[in-house]
Amino acid sequence: MVLPDLAFTFTTDRGVFSHGHLDSGTAFLLQQAPSPPTEGTFVDVGCGAGPIALTLALRSPEATVVAVDPNSRARELTAANATANEVSVTVVHPDNVPADMTVDLIWSNPPIRIGKQALRELLTEWLGRLSDHGVAILVINRNLGADSLHRWLETESWHVSRLGSRSGFRLLSVSRPHD
Repeated sequence: MVLPDLAFTFTTDRGVFSHGHLDSGTAFLLQQAPSPPTEGTFVDVGCGAGPIALTLALRSPEATVVAVDPNSRARELTAANATANEVSVTVVHPDNVPADMTVDLIWSNPPIRIGKQALRELLTEWLGRLSDHGVAILVINRNLGADSLHRWLETESWHVSRLGSRSGFRLLSVSRPHD
């Protein structure tokens, strides 16, 4: 993977999202998301083989980076890819995330295909963990409901802005409303 500011390698496998390549949505997020802060607690929700978590760890080595995925093979790949790239990433099953964990940054290509209700529950849980000044950067395919998800997040009182669009993907920034 080559980005303007860094390069790394990662291994994928069957049974894990985007086997054999970096998917277009994740590439868009990694190329266009605002630079992460130098420190804080950052989470890659639905990490797959870990390209988002690896990018966060390489760009912000002082941060605590957590990669979360229910798929055991995805967790194994992310851990192995972090080791191979000599970065620190904590890889966990969603059930093993501490209930009181607060996060400063979420980067995610969320698992849209789990269904609308399950996706809304997932996002409600993780967005609810954002610190007061935390932000989530989400990449979502327009044809898989990016615009309706944007509207739903706003009805749930989240501050949502579109950071960009490319090749049918929307890059959204989601944060707590500030009075």
